[in-house]
Amino acid sequence: MASKRCYYEVLSVSKTASDGEISAAYRKLAIKYHPDKNPGDEDAVVKFKEAAEAYEVLSDAEKRARYDRFGHAGVDGPGGGGSPHFGDINDIFEAFGGIFGDVFGGGGGGGRGRGRRQGADVRADVTLDLREAARGCTKEIQISRHTKCETCSGTGAKKGSKPETCRYCAGRGQVIQTTGIFRMQTTCPSCHGAGTVIQDPCNSCRGEGYVLERIKREVQIPAGVDSGTRLRITGEGDPSPNGGPAGDCYCFITVREHSLFQRDGQNLICSLPISYSQAALGATIEVPTLDGREDFTVPAGTQAGEVFRLKGRGMPDPRVRGKGDLLVQVQVEVPTKLTKRQEELLRELATEEKANVSPHRKSFFDKVKEYFTGDDETAPVGESR
Repeated sequence: MASKRCYYEVLSVSKTASDGEISAAYRKLAIKYHPDKNPGDEDAVVKFKEAAEAYEVLSDAEKRARYDRFGHAGVDGPGGGGSPHFGDINDIFEAFGGIFGDVFGGGGGGGRGRGRRQGADVRADVTLDLREAARGCTKEIQISRHTKCETCSGTGAKKGSKPETCRYCAGRGQVIQTTGIFRMQTTCPSCHGAGTVIQDPCNSCRGEGYVLERIKREVQIPAGVDSGTRLRITGEGDPSPNGGPAGDCYCFITVREHSLFQRDGQNLICSLPISYSQAALGATIEVPTLDGREDFTVPAGTQAGEVFRLKGRGMPDPRVRGKGDLLVQVQVEVPTKLTKRQEELLRELATEEKANVSPHRKSFFDKVKEYFTGDDETAPVGESR
């Protein structure tokens, strides 16, 4: 059995392609290899199915992530979510009929009739703090979506009236256009595919048949999500315009910045201030982690900016087991004020190190005076003036 081609190669897109680029690439191939444009061409049918399979995986955020990580093994078979392996052309029309809307009338064309289109997707935004993102949580979200108008029961027509059959397309919702050798079905420009027109619209929905509603739902947030993560709630989007499945709701995650931790992928970075004596002599101090305080030993001779790694104290990965690390970056603080005893000790240390330090009582202006009078010329080299 021949090995499968890379799905990105099939659609001729890069691995960083956006959802819109993937949809556009699939639409182009689907039109090119559509059975109605290639009657009797089995090779075109094979390529038509291959493009549909690639699109089915790459248009789904979760399946695409598994495919990027594990290749075909990540989406084939049990536990992979299943790449489709379409056995019949009608299976593709049933799954993706809406993508052919303007060219083949939404249902695949060729006399197959109008397919049931999925409703539009909607968006909801979810904001988490870092702890919620690390542990996972349940959040209540508010979804704005359309629902059937109760006044007209979704017909769009005022009470006492009803939609009339579209005269332009005779109620078919599609019209046939001939361009050269191609005979194509397109959505009726008069009724927009509905097959009916409304002469006396409902006042509540203005003839749309739907009104906007706001509902609350609970969404389970997996541990380890980051800003930009998108979660799908199936069937919570807008209703289908012609009896198909409802759209989905996509929840976009934003994780607030933390006062102590910076996030770098699955790792966390914490800046730890210590004193000069702790850096020089070593010390055991408490550091913050997402699970609480933890003792950490600063080894003697630690340098400013040095980074220590606490394994497994970072963020989990929602796709695989295990956690990132906590990176503790040491910042040696220099005191701005000293007690008399602290100053004496530091001066003793400076003497021991033969370091050149400023005298305690001599001010800057005293130094300037000595400089211009020449009194400082007799000071030994290496000593403070």
